[in-house]
Amino acid sequence: MDKPAQKKADKTVLTICFLLALIVWGVFGQTLRHEFVNYDDGWYVYENPVISKGITPEGARWVITHPHGVNWHPLASLSHMLDCHIYGLNPSGHHGTNVFLHMAAAILLFLVLRQMTGSLWRSAFVAAVFAIHPLRAESVAWISERKDVLSGFFFMLTLGAYLRYVRRPFSAGHYAVAALLFTLGLLSKSMLVTLPFVLLLLDFWPLKRFQPLETKKTIGRLILEKIPLLLLAAVFCGITIWAQRGAISSFTAQPVPWRFWNAFCSYAIYIKQTIFPSGLALLYPHQGTELPLWEIGISIALLTGISWGVFAGRKKYPYLITGWLWYLGMLVPVIGIMQVGPQAHADRYTYLPQIGLMIMSVWLTADWCTSLRYRRAVLSTAAAVVLTVLAVTAHRQTRYWCNSISLWTHTLACTDGNCIAHNNLGGLLGQKGQLEKAILHFEKAIEIRPNFADAHYNLGVILGSQGRFDKAIPYLENALKINPNDATGHCTLGAVFSKQRKFDKALLHFEKALAINPNSAEVQNDLAWLLATCPDAALRDGKRAVELAHAADLLSGGNRTAVLNTLAAAYAEAGKYPEAVATAHRALNAAAGQASAAEGIRMRLRLYEAGAPYHEAEKGQ
Repeated sequence: MDKPAQKKADKTVLTICFLLALIVWGVFGQTLRHEFVNYDDGWYVYENPVISKGITPEGARWVITHPHGVNWHPLASLSHMLDCHIYGLNPSGHHGTNVFLHMAAAILLFLVLRQMTGSLWRSAFVAAVFAIHPLRAESVAWISERKDVLSGFFFMLTLGAYLRYVRRPFSAGHYAVAALLFTLGLLSKSMLVTLPFVLLLLDFWPLKRFQPLETKKTIGRLILEKIPLLLLAAVFCGITIWAQRGAISSFTAQPVPWRFWNAFCSYAIYIKQTIFPSGLALLYPHQGTELPLWEIGISIALLTGISWGVFAGRKKYPYLITGWLWYLGMLVPVIGIMQVGPQAHADRYTYLPQIGLMIMSVWLTADWCTSLRYRRAVLSTAAAVVLTVLAVTAHRQTRYWCNSISLWTHTLACTDGNCIAHNNLGGLLGQKGQLEKAILHFEKAIEIRPNFADAHYNLGVILGSQGRFDKAIPYLENALKINPNDATGHCTLGAVFSKQRKFDKALLHFEKALAINPNSAEVQNDLAWLLATCPDAALRDGKRAVELAHAADLLSGGNRTAVLNTLAAAYAEAGKYPEAVATAHRALNAAAGQASAAEGIRMRLRLYEAGAPYHEAEKGQ
């Protein structure tokens, strides 16, 4: 190619990259105004004390040695820590990182496909659909799905490095770069374990590394070439199973046959959502263990029909094999055979697998239209219409992620029998003081799933906050029957019993909570308060109250008003009045701006200065 032509081609490539960046920010840039959501974002960022502190040596060690969100993805966790280091808990910065990584992945996809296939506009269209398809909204607009966009970024880099390895004379260094980038992708999300399989498909088409006269020998050589990458994938498969061991559903709850039927249906649903991306929601709940036979039948027929067509046309249209097996293969880790979580399927799982479907459809459509009159005008117009519709739909879908109430309201409008959506929306309404509406959602969640511990607990808390203790206690007890090792549940029930002046029962539940979580400052504080201030002298224990309150004080950093108030009361019950007075003054300093808390502390301080402990009033006094 002469220099003017090369310069023109380079300018076209740069223009396409710019347009890809523009449409990504045009669709997803609105997330800079979005909030965190109350589904995993707390776990991953704003309620996680290790992450929210930003980059620290202790935090780095923690994410390397511990699962995070029942997964082990230390690079994704470190990226959240870095965001907290730079932006604090301002969600705008966290959203911006997601959008930037997705933009980079889309541009890299275009560049890699163009280099592999030599086709500029087909590659550009595939990248554009990947960039703004409404199914991307969950991966980009949900801060917790950083692992999707980060792993996607390294996925594209790995493809580029592999292409360099293939197209140049053999170099162990080039292979090592591809392996390193693959490792970084796995450290972002273990779903990338299927990438060696994708590379083998790319060897078939478009890289054309299969030698027709020596197919078996060639396949063996290409598989042998992937052994180091396959070993890496195997290691991460083992680590993932270890990290998710407590979240993997039992085969009793979800029988093996049902898992396969659900997998067939999910494959078909993702194809439908690719073509008609409507009714998309955060969570699609399992609808029991019996799927409609017609749904299973249609799904199997669709998958079988496409598979037959793909293999029948493999010589004339080799890209069909690559695209179809890319789609089927990349979904295997998340298709539900090894079920983790309450979802039957999820939009985020299509982030990389959908590229295979797009390669199939774009290349096939372009080939079928080769002899079409005004081919370029027709295809350009069709592409513009498709991208416009996708952009508008994706923009609207992303808007639902602006806050948690909008997200769960939309989810309930799109799904049936969604107990988690009812529970989470109920929690939000409760926080806003709309208690009766919250109660209705919790009751609906329990109606859908009677053994849903969270809904029982939340309903008990709401009823307790209204002073309806007799109605709250059965729900809190139900929650503990379902999940007896919930320290928070025991603590809450203990507090309710205390308000009813059933101190013996309260003590029992506080002790259980402490046995379950001996390093919880909240549990230690609640138990210490009861031991220090209980009106029943037989239950008071000043010495132990001091030990517990002191431990809670150390764990909470020495500046929490409630803990210091408890420690002062414990010192007084133990007869250590100088310490009680000094600690009460510390509590007053910590209570600056908390008028009600400060008034109570001053009242108790006067007792300590007079050499008297503080005890809760007997019922009726």
